[in-house]
Amino acid sequence: MENSKTTILRNRPQPNVTYPLKVIYCGHCTLPVEYCEYYPEYDRCKLWLQQNLPAEFEKLISISGGIDDENSEEKKRQKRGGKGMIKTKKKEGPKQICVSRATRGKKKSVTVVTGLNSFGIDLKIAAKFFGTKFACGSSVVGDDEIVIQGDVKDDLFEIIPEKWSEIDEDFIEDLGDLKR
Repeated sequence: MENSKTTILRNRPQPNVTYPLKVIYCGHCTLPVEYCEYYPEYDRCKLWLQQNLPAEFEKLISISGGIDDENSEEKKRQKRGGKGMIKTKKKEGPKQICVSRATRGKKKSVTVVTGLNSFGIDLKIAAKFFGTKFACGSSVVGDDEIVIQGDVKDDLFEIIPEKWSEIDEDFIEDLGDLKR
């Protein structure tokens, strides 16, 4: 019974607090200002605060004990779950499309197309195009590989340059039959 009385007392208005509470949100990360330090781009949040809300920036600096250095910022960030919002860089290599056929079972085969990603072509859109063009199943497998059901290798040499004008027939290489 005592626990219910103590919880009722805790839920009452606190002295020296004005209600309703006003929460200030960061213009960069859209989190409340107190939680910006947990955002992967905390430096940009600090810049935004310093430019737009200098009074809140001073309060935040006085609470945290000054401007953080590299080591203390690393300790505060979450280690598990990846690197946050780091974007992957596209590989710059030779622009070459490789077309091959692989057997699937005894009599069935699939056509494998790799290298479309190096030309900046969206693989999901290309797989959808191949599926509708050949009336078969087509899917994206891995980083830069499209698997088309059936043997359509010879037709791809004409269809790919027709659909995407930046790809010339000279960029398409036939690897022949491969094992998967």
